[in-house]
Amino acid sequence: MMTNFYKPLLAVFCLLYCLCVDAQTEIKCDSVVSESDSLVQVLRSQVQELQLQRIMMQEQLAESGRSDSLRTAERKARIDSLRQITSGAPLIVDGDTLLVLYARKGGVYPETRVEQAHTVILSEGKRMTMFADSIYVYESDFFSDIMAGDEVILSITDIDALWQNTTRQELAAQYAEIIKAKIVEFHEEYGLRQKLYGLMWVVIIIVVQTLLIRATLWIYRKWRYRLLRLVMRWNIPLRIRDYEVLNVRRRGLTFSFFYRLLRFFIIIWQLLISVPLLFYVFPETKTITFTLLGYIWNPFVDIVMSVIGYLPNLFKIIVIIICFRYIVKAVHYLMNEVATGKLKINGFYADWAQPTYLILRLLLYSFMFVMIWPLLPSSNSEIFQGVSVFIGVIVSLGSTSIVGNVMAGLVMTYMRPFHVGDFIRFGEVEGFVLEKTALVTRIRTRKNEVITIPNSNLMSAQTSNYSFAADNFGIIVHTKVTIGYDMKHELIENLLLSSAKATKHLQQKPLPFVRVTALDDFYVEYEINAYTHSTDKLSDIYSELHQNILDHFHEAGVEIMSPHIFAHRNNLELQIPKSENT
Repeated sequence: MMTNFYKPLLAVFCLLYCLCVDAQTEIKCDSVVSESDSLVQVLRSQVQELQLQRIMMQEQLAESGRSDSLRTAERKARIDSLRQITSGAPLIVDGDTLLVLYARKGGVYPETRVEQAHTVILSEGKRMTMFADSIYVYESDFFSDIMAGDEVILSITDIDALWQNTTRQELAAQYAEIIKAKIVEFHEEYGLRQKLYGLMWVVIIIVVQTLLIRATLWIYRKWRYRLLRLVMRWNIPLRIRDYEVLNVRRRGLTFSFFYRLLRFFIIIWQLLISVPLLFYVFPETKTITFTLLGYIWNPFVDIVMSVIGYLPNLFKIIVIIICFRYIVKAVHYLMNEVATGKLKINGFYADWAQPTYLILRLLLYSFMFVMIWPLLPSSNSEIFQGVSVFIGVIVSLGSTSIVGNVMAGLVMTYMRPFHVGDFIRFGEVEGFVLEKTALVTRIRTRKNEVITIPNSNLMSAQTSNYSFAADNFGIIVHTKVTIGYDMKHELIENLLLSSAKATKHLQQKPLPFVRVTALDDFYVEYEINAYTHSTDKLSDIYSELHQNILDHFHEAGVEIMSPHIFAHRNNLELQIPKSENT
Protein backbone atom coordinates (compact mmCIF):
# COMPACT_ATOMS: atom_id res chain seq x y z
CA MET A 1 0.00 0.00 0.00
CA MET A 2 2.83 2.38 0.84
CA THR A 3 4.47 1.54 -2.45
CA ASN A 4 1.33 2.51 -4.31
CA PHE A 5 1.15 5.72 -2.31
CA TYR A 6 4.69 6.79 -3.26
CA LYS A 7 4.30 6.08 -6.94
CA PRO A 8 2.25 9.24 -7.58
CA LEU A 9 4.70 11.33 -5.59
CA LEU A 10 7.59 9.93 -7.60
CA ALA A 11 5.79 10.71 -10.84
CA VAL A 12 5.09 14.29 -9.69
CA PHE A 13 8.73 14.70 -8.77
CA CYS A 14 9.76 13.46 -12.21
CA LEU A 15 7.34 15.88 -13.81
CA LEU A 16 8.68 18.84 -11.83
CA TYR A 17 12.23 17.84 -12.65
CA CYS A 18 11.43 17.67 -16.37
CA LEU A 19 9.74 21.06 -16.20
CA CYS A 20 12.80 22.56 -14.52
CA VAL A 21 15.14 21.02 -17.08
CA ASP A 22 12.86 22.22 -19.87
CA ALA A 23 12.94 25.78 -18.48
CA GLN A 24 16.74 25.77 -18.35
CA THR A 25 17.14 24.56 -21.96
CA GLU A 26 14.85 27.01 -23.73
CA ILE A 27 17.75 28.25 -25.86
CA LYS A 28 18.21 24.83 -27.50
CA CYS A 29 17.09 24.02 -31.03
CA ASP A 30 13.45 23.47 -31.96
CA SER A 31 13.81 19.71 -32.29
CA VAL A 32 14.94 19.35 -28.68
CA VAL A 33 12.06 21.57 -27.52
CA SER A 34 9.48 19.47 -29.37
CA GLU A 35 10.90 16.25 -27.89
CA SER A 36 10.80 17.69 -24.36
CA ASP A 37 7.18 18.83 -24.88
CA SER A 38 6.13 15.32 -25.93
CA LEU A 39 7.94 13.89 -22.89
CA VAL A 40 6.15 16.34 -20.61
CA GLN A 41 2.80 15.37 -22.14
CA VAL A 42 3.49 11.69 -21.55
CA LEU A 43 4.51 12.36 -17.93
CA ARG A 44 1.39 14.44 -17.37
CA SER A 45 -0.78 11.61 -18.65
CA GLN A 46 1.00 9.15 -16.39
CA VAL A 47 0.60 11.46 -13.39
CA GLN A 48 -3.08 11.83 -14.19
CA GLU A 49 -3.57 8.08 -14.43
CA LEU A 50 -1.69 7.46 -11.18
CA GLN A 51 -3.73 10.13 -9.42
CA LEU A 52 -6.95 8.54 -10.62
CA GLN A 53 -5.76 5.13 -9.49
CA ARG A 54 -4.88 6.56 -6.11
CA ILE A 55 -8.32 8.17 -5.85
CA MET A 56 -10.05 4.88 -6.61
CA MET A 57 -7.78 2.98 -4.18
CA GLN A 58 -8.41 5.47 -1.39
CA GLU A 59 -12.13 5.16 -1.95
CA GLN A 60 -11.91 1.40 -1.57
CA LEU A 61 -9.89 1.75 1.64
CA ALA A 62 -12.03 4.54 3.06
CA GLU A 63 -14.09 3.89 6.08
CA SER A 64 -17.29 2.08 5.27
CA GLY A 65 -19.24 4.56 7.37
CA ARG A 66 -18.48 7.48 5.08
CA SER A 67 -21.53 8.62 3.12
CA ASP A 68 -21.78 8.52 -0.68
CA SER A 69 -22.30 12.29 -0.89
CA LEU A 70 -19.08 12.95 0.98
CA ARG A 71 -17.24 10.45 -1.19
CA THR A 72 -18.50 12.15 -4.33
CA ALA A 73 -17.41 15.56 -3.05
CA GLU A 74 -13.91 14.31 -2.34
CA ARG A 75 -13.70 12.73 -5.82
CA LYS A 76 -14.83 15.96 -7.42
CA ALA A 77 -12.26 17.98 -5.50
CA ARG A 78 -9.45 15.67 -6.60
CA ILE A 79 -10.53 15.78 -10.23
CA ASP A 80 -10.69 19.57 -10.07
CA SER A 81 -7.13 19.65 -8.79
CA LEU A 82 -6.02 17.63 -11.83
CA ARG A 83 -7.65 20.05 -14.27
CA GLN A 84 -4.99 22.62 -13.49
CA ILE A 85 -2.27 20.47 -15.07
CA THR A 86 -4.28 18.65 -17.76
CA SER A 87 -5.51 20.47 -20.85
CA GLY A 88 -7.32 17.58 -22.52
CA ALA A 89 -7.63 16.54 -26.19
CA PRO A 90 -10.49 18.28 -28.06
CA LEU A 91 -12.40 16.55 -30.85
CA ILE A 92 -12.57 19.23 -33.55
CA VAL A 93 -14.54 18.45 -36.70
CA ASP A 94 -14.85 21.07 -39.45
CA GLY A 95 -13.91 23.86 -37.05
CA ASP A 96 -16.41 22.80 -34.34
CA THR A 97 -15.23 21.43 -30.96
CA LEU A 98 -17.59 18.54 -30.21
CA LEU A 99 -16.09 17.25 -26.96
CA VAL A 100 -12.89 17.03 -24.91
CA LEU A 101 -11.25 13.82 -23.60
CA TYR A 102 -8.92 13.82 -20.61
CA ALA A 103 -8.29 10.16 -19.81
CA ARG A 104 -6.68 7.25 -21.54
CA LYS A 105 -8.51 4.09 -22.49
CA GLY A 106 -6.11 1.38 -21.58
CA GLY A 107 -2.90 2.15 -23.46
CA VAL A 108 -4.49 4.58 -25.90
CA TYR A 109 -3.87 8.25 -25.21
CA PRO A 110 -6.73 10.75 -25.51
CA GLU A 111 -5.12 12.38 -28.55
CA THR A 112 -5.19 9.05 -30.39
CA ARG A 113 -8.78 8.41 -29.34
CA VAL A 114 -9.79 11.82 -30.69
CA GLU A 115 -8.01 11.20 -34.02
CA GLN A 116 -9.71 7.84 -34.47
CA ALA A 117 -13.12 9.35 -33.70
CA HIS A 118 -12.45 12.21 -36.12
CA THR A 119 -11.62 9.75 -38.92
CA VAL A 120 -14.78 7.69 -38.37
CA ILE A 121 -17.03 10.78 -38.20
CA LEU A 122 -15.67 12.11 -41.52
CA SER A 123 -16.02 8.68 -43.12
CA GLU A 124 -19.62 8.26 -41.98
CA GLY A 125 -20.58 11.85 -42.81
CA LYS A 126 -19.28 11.63 -46.38
CA ARG A 127 -21.06 8.40 -47.26
CA MET A 128 -23.60 8.54 -50.06
CA THR A 129 -26.40 7.11 -47.87
CA MET A 130 -26.92 7.42 -44.14
CA PHE A 131 -29.66 6.61 -41.62
CA ALA A 132 -29.99 8.63 -38.42
CA ASP A 133 -30.88 5.58 -36.26
CA SER A 134 -27.59 3.95 -37.24
CA ILE A 135 -25.91 6.04 -34.53
CA TYR A 136 -26.51 4.39 -31.14
CA VAL A 137 -24.80 3.54 -27.83
CA TYR A 138 -23.77 0.00 -27.02
CA GLU A 139 -23.42 -0.66 -23.29
CA SER A 140 -20.94 -3.17 -21.86
CA ASP A 141 -19.64 -3.87 -18.37
CA PHE A 142 -16.75 -1.43 -18.58
CA PHE A 143 -17.40 0.77 -21.67
CA SER A 144 -20.19 2.60 -23.43
CA ASP A 145 -19.43 2.46 -27.18
CA ILE A 146 -20.88 5.06 -29.51
CA MET A 147 -21.52 3.04 -32.66
CA ALA A 148 -22.13 3.86 -36.31
CA GLY A 149 -23.58 0.62 -37.59
CA ASP A 150 -20.90 -1.97 -36.87
CA GLU A 151 -18.07 0.54 -36.42
CA VAL A 152 -17.08 2.08 -33.10
CA ILE A 153 -16.84 5.86 -33.18
CA LEU A 154 -15.83 6.47 -29.56
CA SER A 155 -15.72 4.43 -26.34
CA ILE A 156 -16.62 6.17 -23.08
CA THR A 157 -15.09 4.89 -19.81
CA ASP A 158 -15.92 5.50 -16.17
CA ILE A 159 -12.87 7.75 -15.90
CA ASP A 160 -14.24 9.91 -18.76
CA ALA A 161 -17.49 10.24 -16.83
CA LEU A 162 -15.55 11.08 -13.68
CA TRP A 163 -13.89 13.99 -15.49
CA GLN A 164 -17.30 15.32 -16.58
CA ASN A 165 -18.95 14.82 -13.14
CA THR A 166 -21.57 12.46 -14.53
CA THR A 167 -22.21 8.81 -15.14
CA ARG A 168 -20.79 6.86 -18.04
CA GLN A 169 -24.22 6.15 -19.57
CA GLU A 170 -25.32 9.80 -19.44
CA LEU A 171 -22.04 11.01 -20.91
CA ALA A 172 -22.19 8.43 -23.74
CA ALA A 173 -25.78 9.45 -24.59
CA GLN A 174 -24.81 13.11 -24.59
CA TYR A 175 -21.78 12.53 -26.83
CA ALA A 176 -23.81 10.28 -29.13
CA GLU A 177 -26.33 13.07 -29.81
CA ILE A 178 -23.54 15.54 -30.51
CA ILE A 179 -21.75 13.16 -32.89
CA LYS A 180 -25.02 12.16 -34.54
CA ALA A 181 -25.91 15.82 -35.25
CA LYS A 182 -22.48 16.44 -36.78
CA ILE A 183 -22.66 13.33 -38.98
CA VAL A 184 -26.13 14.35 -40.18
CA GLU A 185 -24.79 17.82 -40.96
CA PHE A 186 -21.93 16.33 -42.93
CA HIS A 187 -24.27 14.00 -44.78
CA GLU A 188 -26.47 16.90 -45.85
CA GLU A 189 -23.39 18.46 -47.44
CA TYR A 190 -21.74 15.35 -48.88
CA GLY A 191 -24.66 12.95 -49.36
CA LEU A 192 -26.31 11.57 -52.46
CA ARG A 193 -28.79 14.43 -52.72
CA GLN A 194 -26.00 16.98 -52.73
CA LYS A 195 -24.16 14.95 -55.37
CA LEU A 196 -27.25 14.95 -57.58
CA TYR A 197 -27.63 18.70 -57.12
CA GLY A 198 -23.97 19.10 -57.98
CA LEU A 199 -24.32 17.07 -61.17
CA MET A 200 -27.35 19.15 -62.12
CA TRP A 201 -25.37 22.36 -61.63
CA VAL A 202 -22.46 20.93 -63.61
CA VAL A 203 -24.75 20.26 -66.56
CA ILE A 204 -26.26 23.75 -66.25
CA ILE A 205 -22.83 25.41 -66.11
CA ILE A 206 -21.55 23.45 -69.12
CA VAL A 207 -24.67 24.24 -71.16
CA VAL A 208 -24.56 27.94 -70.22
CA GLN A 209 -20.84 28.16 -71.00
CA THR A 210 -21.36 26.46 -74.37
CA LEU A 211 -24.14 28.91 -75.21
CA LEU A 212 -21.97 31.85 -74.15
CA ILE A 213 -19.11 30.70 -76.38
CA ARG A 214 -21.50 30.23 -79.31
CA ALA A 215 -23.02 33.67 -78.67
CA THR A 216 -19.55 35.23 -78.52
CA LEU A 217 -18.55 33.66 -81.83
CA TRP A 218 -21.87 34.68 -83.42
CA ILE A 219 -21.45 38.30 -82.32
CA TYR A 220 -17.83 38.22 -83.51
CA ARG A 221 -18.81 37.04 -87.00
CA LYS A 222 -21.83 39.37 -87.25
CA TRP A 223 -20.07 42.58 -86.26
CA ARG A 224 -16.63 41.86 -87.68
CA TYR A 225 -17.15 43.22 -91.20
CA ARG A 226 -19.51 45.97 -90.06
CA LEU A 227 -16.95 47.40 -87.68
CA LEU A 228 -14.17 46.81 -90.21
CA ARG A 229 -15.97 48.86 -92.88
CA LEU A 230 -16.59 51.58 -90.29
CA VAL A 231 -12.90 51.70 -89.40
CA MET A 232 -11.86 51.74 -93.05
CA ARG A 233 -14.08 54.79 -93.67
CA TRP A 234 -12.31 56.81 -90.99
CA ASN A 235 -9.95 59.25 -92.63
CA ILE A 236 -7.66 59.76 -89.69
CA PRO A 237 -4.14 58.93 -90.92
CA LEU A 238 -1.49 58.70 -88.27
CA ARG A 239 1.72 60.31 -89.50
CA ILE A 240 5.19 60.77 -88.09
CA ARG A 241 6.73 63.49 -90.25
CA ASP A 242 6.48 62.14 -93.81
CA TYR A 243 5.81 58.53 -92.81
CA GLU A 244 2.19 57.40 -92.69
CA VAL A 245 2.01 54.91 -89.82
CA LEU A 246 -1.61 53.82 -90.31
CA ASN A 247 -2.89 53.83 -93.85
CA VAL A 248 -6.14 52.16 -94.89
CA ARG A 249 -4.64 48.68 -95.16
CA ARG A 250 -2.77 48.88 -91.87
CA ARG A 251 -5.88 50.17 -90.10
CA GLY A 252 -7.81 47.16 -91.33
CA LEU A 253 -5.10 44.69 -90.26
CA THR A 254 -4.71 46.34 -86.87
CA PHE A 255 -8.45 46.32 -86.23
CA SER A 256 -8.74 42.64 -87.25
CA PHE A 257 -5.92 41.67 -84.94
CA PHE A 258 -7.31 43.45 -81.88
CA TYR A 259 -10.86 42.27 -82.66
CA ARG A 260 -9.70 38.64 -82.68
CA LEU A 261 -7.72 39.29 -79.53
CA LEU A 262 -10.85 40.68 -77.84
CA ARG A 263 -12.80 37.56 -78.77
CA PHE A 264 -10.06 35.39 -77.30
CA PHE A 265 -9.98 37.32 -74.00
CA ILE A 266 -13.77 37.23 -73.63
CA ILE A 267 -13.80 33.43 -73.99
CA ILE A 268 -10.87 33.09 -71.59
CA TRP A 269 -12.65 35.20 -68.95
CA GLN A 270 -15.80 33.11 -69.36
CA LEU A 271 -13.80 29.94 -68.76
CA LEU A 272 -12.04 31.50 -65.79
CA ILE A 273 -15.47 31.94 -64.20
CA SER A 274 -17.17 28.73 -65.28
CA VAL A 275 -14.34 26.27 -64.59
CA PRO A 276 -13.98 27.27 -60.90
CA LEU A 277 -17.77 27.04 -60.58
CA LEU A 278 -17.62 23.42 -61.77
CA PHE A 279 -15.32 22.59 -58.88
CA TYR A 280 -17.28 24.69 -56.39
CA VAL A 281 -20.51 22.68 -56.69
CA PHE A 282 -18.92 19.67 -54.94
CA PRO A 283 -17.64 20.07 -51.37
CA GLU A 284 -14.70 17.76 -52.06
CA THR A 285 -13.36 20.08 -54.76
CA LYS A 286 -14.09 23.46 -53.20
CA THR A 287 -10.45 23.86 -52.25
CA ILE A 288 -9.50 23.43 -55.92
CA THR A 289 -11.84 26.33 -56.72
CA PHE A 290 -10.06 28.65 -54.34
CA THR A 291 -6.71 27.39 -55.62
CA LEU A 292 -7.66 28.20 -59.23
CA LEU A 293 -9.01 31.59 -58.26
CA GLY A 294 -5.83 32.21 -56.32
CA TYR A 295 -3.77 31.52 -59.45
CA ILE A 296 -5.65 34.37 -61.14
CA TRP A 297 -6.38 36.74 -58.30
CA ASN A 298 -3.10 36.57 -56.37
CA PRO A 299 -0.88 37.65 -59.32
CA PHE A 300 -3.34 40.42 -60.11
CA VAL A 301 -3.29 41.63 -56.51
CA ASP A 302 0.48 41.37 -56.38
CA ILE A 303 0.82 43.41 -59.56
CA VAL A 304 -1.62 46.06 -58.34
CA MET A 305 0.07 46.31 -54.93
CA SER A 306 3.51 46.44 -56.58
CA VAL A 307 2.35 49.24 -58.86
CA ILE A 308 0.86 51.16 -55.90
CA GLY A 309 4.03 50.66 -53.89
CA TYR A 310 6.15 51.77 -56.83
CA LEU A 311 4.26 55.05 -57.39
CA PRO A 312 6.64 57.20 -55.24
CA ASN A 313 9.67 56.00 -57.23
CA LEU A 314 7.72 56.46 -60.45
CA PHE A 315 7.04 60.10 -59.58
CA LYS A 316 10.75 60.58 -58.86
CA ILE A 317 11.66 59.09 -62.24
CA ILE A 318 9.16 61.37 -64.00
CA VAL A 319 10.58 64.44 -62.28
CA ILE A 320 14.16 63.42 -63.18
CA ILE A 321 13.23 62.82 -66.84
CA ILE A 322 11.42 66.17 -67.11
CA CYS A 323 14.36 68.07 -65.59
CA PHE A 324 16.95 66.46 -67.86
CA ARG A 325 14.65 66.92 -70.86
CA TYR A 326 14.61 70.67 -70.38
CA ILE A 327 18.36 70.74 -69.72
CA VAL A 328 18.94 68.97 -73.05
CA LYS A 329 16.63 71.47 -74.77
CA ALA A 330 18.62 74.35 -73.30
CA VAL A 331 21.90 72.85 -74.53
CA HIS A 332 20.35 72.26 -77.96
CA TYR A 333 19.22 75.88 -78.19
CA LEU A 334 22.68 77.11 -77.19
CA MET A 335 24.40 74.88 -79.77
CA ASN A 336 22.00 76.04 -82.49
CA GLU A 337 22.91 79.63 -81.74
CA VAL A 338 26.60 78.77 -82.07
CA ALA A 339 26.02 76.77 -85.28
CA THR A 340 24.13 79.64 -86.96
CA GLY A 341 26.78 82.15 -85.95
CA LYS A 342 24.49 84.20 -83.69
CA LEU A 343 26.61 83.28 -80.69
CA LYS A 344 30.38 83.34 -81.07
CA ILE A 345 32.77 81.72 -78.62
CA ASN A 346 36.48 82.32 -79.02
CA GLY A 347 38.26 79.15 -80.09
CA PHE A 348 34.98 77.28 -80.66
CA TYR A 349 34.12 76.72 -84.32
CA ALA A 350 30.55 76.64 -85.58
CA ASP A 351 30.93 73.14 -87.03
CA TRP A 352 31.76 71.88 -83.54
CA ALA A 353 28.27 72.78 -82.30
CA GLN A 354 26.39 69.68 -83.52
CA PRO A 355 28.92 67.02 -82.37
CA THR A 356 29.35 68.86 -79.05
CA TYR A 357 25.58 68.82 -78.59
CA LEU A 358 25.50 65.08 -79.28
CA ILE A 359 28.27 64.46 -76.76
CA LEU A 360 26.63 66.58 -74.07
CA ARG A 361 23.27 64.94 -74.70
CA LEU A 362 24.83 61.50 -74.34
CA LEU A 363 26.52 62.50 -71.09
CA LEU A 364 23.32 64.06 -69.69
CA TYR A 365 21.20 61.03 -70.57
CA SER A 366 23.85 58.73 -69.12
CA PHE A 367 23.81 60.68 -65.87
CA MET A 368 20.00 60.59 -65.90
CA PHE A 369 20.09 56.81 -66.34
CA VAL A 370 22.50 56.49 -63.42
CA MET A 371 20.08 58.45 -61.24
CA ILE A 372 17.07 56.39 -62.40
CA TRP A 373 18.75 52.99 -62.11
CA PRO A 374 18.37 52.55 -58.31
CA LEU A 375 14.69 53.54 -58.63
CA LEU A 376 13.86 50.77 -61.11
CA PRO A 377 11.89 47.74 -59.85
CA SER A 378 14.09 44.88 -58.62
CA SER A 379 17.24 46.88 -59.38
CA ASN A 380 18.86 45.49 -56.22
CA SER A 381 18.05 41.86 -57.01
CA GLU A 382 20.90 39.52 -57.91
CA ILE A 383 19.19 38.46 -61.15
CA PHE A 384 18.81 42.06 -62.31
CA GLN A 385 22.41 42.84 -61.50
CA GLY A 386 23.65 39.63 -63.14
CA VAL A 387 21.79 40.34 -66.37
CA SER A 388 23.09 43.92 -66.46
CA VAL A 389 26.67 42.72 -65.94
CA PHE A 390 26.24 40.10 -68.65
CA ILE A 391 24.91 42.67 -71.13
CA GLY A 392 27.79 45.01 -70.25
CA VAL A 393 30.37 42.28 -70.88
CA ILE A 394 28.79 41.34 -74.22
CA VAL A 395 28.66 44.97 -75.34
CA SER A 396 32.24 45.64 -74.28
CA LEU A 397 33.57 42.54 -76.04
CA GLY A 398 31.59 43.07 -79.23
CA SER A 399 32.00 46.80 -79.61
CA THR A 400 35.78 47.24 -79.50
CA SER A 401 36.06 48.24 -83.17
CA ILE A 402 32.86 50.25 -82.95
CA VAL A 403 34.16 52.27 -80.02
CA GLY A 404 37.44 52.77 -81.84
CA ASN A 405 35.69 54.16 -84.91
CA VAL A 406 33.42 56.36 -82.78
CA MET A 407 36.38 57.81 -80.87
CA ALA A 408 38.27 58.35 -84.14
CA GLY A 409 35.26 60.14 -85.62
CA LEU A 410 34.99 62.27 -82.49
CA VAL A 411 38.67 63.20 -82.62
CA MET A 412 38.47 64.06 -86.33
CA THR A 413 35.48 66.26 -85.66
CA TYR A 414 37.55 68.47 -83.39
CA MET A 415 40.72 68.13 -85.52
CA ARG A 416 38.71 69.39 -88.55
CA PRO A 417 40.90 67.71 -91.23
CA PHE A 418 38.09 68.00 -93.81
CA HIS A 419 34.40 68.76 -94.19
CA VAL A 420 31.58 67.32 -96.23
CA GLY A 421 32.12 68.39 -99.87
CA ASP A 422 35.91 68.74 -99.58
CA PHE A 423 38.16 67.09 -102.14
CA ILE A 424 40.66 64.93 -100.26
CA ARG A 425 43.23 62.27 -100.85
CA PHE A 426 43.59 59.22 -98.61
CA GLY A 427 46.30 56.83 -99.71
CA GLU A 428 45.55 56.03 -103.34
CA VAL A 429 41.96 57.29 -103.07
CA GLU A 430 40.97 60.75 -104.22
CA GLY A 431 37.47 62.09 -104.10
CA PHE A 432 34.85 64.31 -102.57
CA VAL A 433 33.60 63.74 -99.02
CA LEU A 434 29.93 62.75 -99.24
CA GLU A 435 29.16 61.93 -95.60
CA LYS A 436 30.79 61.92 -92.18
CA THR A 437 29.21 59.65 -89.57
CA ALA A 438 30.27 58.48 -86.16
CA LEU A 439 31.67 55.27 -87.61
CA VAL A 440 32.68 55.82 -91.26
CA THR A 441 33.40 58.46 -93.91
CA ARG A 442 32.13 58.07 -97.48
CA ILE A 443 34.09 59.45 -100.44
CA ARG A 444 33.01 59.78 -104.09
CA THR A 445 35.90 59.42 -106.53
CA ARG A 446 36.21 61.08 -109.94
CA LYS A 447 34.81 57.88 -111.44
CA ASN A 448 31.68 58.29 -109.25
CA GLU A 449 32.67 55.35 -107.07
CA VAL A 450 31.51 55.67 -103.45
CA ILE A 451 34.16 54.34 -101.07
CA THR A 452 33.45 53.79 -97.38
CA ILE A 453 36.44 54.22 -95.06
CA PRO A 454 36.31 53.48 -91.30
CA ASN A 455 37.22 56.49 -89.20
CA SER A 456 39.92 54.54 -87.38
CA ASN A 457 41.70 54.02 -90.73
CA LEU A 458 41.51 57.73 -91.52
CA MET A 459 43.10 58.50 -88.16
CA SER A 460 45.99 56.11 -88.78
CA ALA A 461 47.06 57.48 -92.20
CA GLN A 462 47.86 60.81 -93.84
CA THR A 463 44.97 62.69 -95.45
CA SER A 464 45.38 65.56 -97.93
CA ASN A 465 42.65 68.20 -98.09
CA TYR A 466 42.77 69.91 -101.48
CA SER A 467 39.65 72.00 -100.87
CA PHE A 468 41.07 73.63 -97.76
CA ALA A 469 44.31 74.52 -99.57
CA ALA A 470 42.43 75.79 -102.62
CA ASP A 471 40.16 78.09 -100.59
CA ASN A 472 43.01 79.58 -98.57
CA PHE A 473 46.16 79.40 -100.74
CA GLY A 474 45.24 77.88 -104.05
CA ILE A 475 46.19 74.44 -105.33
CA ILE A 476 49.32 74.31 -107.55
CA VAL A 477 48.66 72.29 -110.68
CA HIS A 478 51.95 70.93 -111.95
CA THR A 479 53.22 68.64 -114.68
CA LYS A 480 56.67 67.72 -116.08
CA VAL A 481 58.19 67.43 -119.52
CA THR A 482 61.68 66.24 -120.53
CA ILE A 483 63.49 67.99 -123.40
CA GLY A 484 66.95 67.43 -124.89
CA TYR A 485 69.92 69.65 -124.19
CA ASP A 486 69.79 71.02 -127.72
CA MET A 487 66.81 73.22 -126.88
CA LYS A 488 67.20 76.55 -125.12
CA HIS A 489 65.55 76.67 -121.77
CA GLU A 490 64.04 80.12 -122.46
CA LEU A 491 62.04 78.68 -125.34
CA ILE A 492 60.80 75.76 -123.27
CA GLU A 493 59.80 78.01 -120.38
CA ASN A 494 57.87 80.35 -122.67
CA LEU A 495 56.04 77.45 -124.29
CA LEU A 496 55.07 76.04 -120.88
CA LEU A 497 53.90 79.42 -119.58
CA SER A 498 51.82 80.03 -122.69
CA SER A 499 50.26 76.61 -122.30
CA ALA A 500 49.32 77.39 -118.69
CA LYS A 501 47.94 80.77 -119.72
CA ALA A 502 45.69 79.15 -122.33
CA THR A 503 44.26 76.69 -119.79
CA LYS A 504 40.95 77.59 -118.16
CA HIS A 505 40.54 77.78 -114.39
CA LEU A 506 44.28 78.40 -113.86
CA GLN A 507 44.94 81.66 -112.02
CA GLN A 508 47.22 84.31 -113.51
CA LYS A 509 47.74 85.87 -110.09
CA PRO A 510 49.96 84.57 -108.74
CA LEU A 511 51.64 84.01 -112.08
CA PRO A 512 52.46 80.52 -113.33
CA PHE A 513 56.14 79.62 -113.07
CA VAL A 514 58.53 77.04 -114.43
CA ARG A 515 61.10 75.06 -112.50
CA VAL A 516 64.02 73.07 -113.91
CA THR A 517 63.75 70.05 -111.64
CA ALA A 518 66.52 67.83 -113.04
CA LEU A 519 69.50 67.76 -115.38
CA ASP A 520 69.67 64.16 -116.41
CA ASP A 521 72.32 62.44 -118.52
CA PHE A 522 70.42 62.87 -121.74
CA TYR A 523 67.65 65.42 -121.08
CA VAL A 524 66.48 68.33 -119.00
CA GLU A 525 63.31 68.00 -116.81
CA TYR A 526 61.01 71.06 -116.74
CA GLU A 527 57.98 71.51 -114.44
CA ILE A 528 55.15 73.98 -115.08
CA ASN A 529 53.31 75.21 -111.95
CA ALA A 530 50.06 77.20 -111.90
CA TYR A 531 47.50 78.08 -109.21
CA THR A 532 43.82 77.17 -109.21
CA HIS A 533 40.87 77.35 -106.79
CA SER A 534 38.71 74.85 -108.67
CA THR A 535 39.46 71.58 -106.92
CA ASP A 536 36.32 69.98 -108.31
CA LYS A 537 37.71 70.37 -111.86
CA LEU A 538 41.27 69.18 -111.39
CA SER A 539 40.88 66.35 -113.88
CA ASP A 540 39.62 68.70 -116.54
CA ILE A 541 42.37 71.23 -115.76
CA TYR A 542 45.13 68.63 -116.07
CA SER A 543 43.69 67.28 -119.30
CA GLU A 544 43.43 70.76 -120.87
CA LEU A 545 46.92 71.73 -119.71
CA HIS A 546 48.44 68.62 -121.27
CA GLN A 547 46.62 69.30 -124.53
CA ASN A 548 47.86 72.91 -124.61
CA ILE A 549 51.44 71.78 -123.97
CA LEU A 550 51.27 69.35 -126.87
CA ASP A 551 49.79 71.97 -129.19
CA HIS A 552 52.27 74.73 -128.30
CA PHE A 553 55.33 72.48 -128.47
CA HIS A 554 54.30 70.98 -131.78
CA GLU A 555 53.61 74.36 -133.28
CA ALA A 556 57.10 75.52 -132.19
CA GLY A 557 58.71 72.40 -133.65
CA VAL A 558 59.92 71.16 -130.28
CA GLU A 559 60.04 67.43 -129.86
CA ILE A 560 58.79 66.19 -126.46
CA MET A 561 61.03 63.16 -126.08
CA SER A 562 63.83 62.12 -123.82
CA PRO A 563 66.83 61.26 -126.12
CA HIS A 564 69.18 58.56 -124.93
CA ILE A 565 71.21 57.39 -127.95
CA PHE A 566 72.58 60.11 -130.28
CA ALA A 567 74.18 57.60 -132.64
CA HIS A 568 70.86 56.68 -134.22
CA ARG A 569 69.52 60.22 -134.31
CA ASN A 570 70.86 61.22 -137.74
CA ASN A 571 68.74 58.63 -139.57
CA LEU A 572 65.44 59.32 -137.71
CA GLU A 573 62.80 61.88 -138.41
CA LEU A 574 61.65 64.34 -135.80
CA GLN A 575 58.90 62.93 -133.62
CA ILE A 576 56.52 65.81 -134.26
CA PRO A 577 53.15 65.54 -135.98
CA LYS A 578 53.37 66.89 -139.54
CA SER A 579 51.26 69.89 -140.37
CA GLU A 580 48.50 69.64 -142.92
CA ASN A 581 50.50 71.88 -145.39
CA THR A 582 53.51 69.59 -145.60
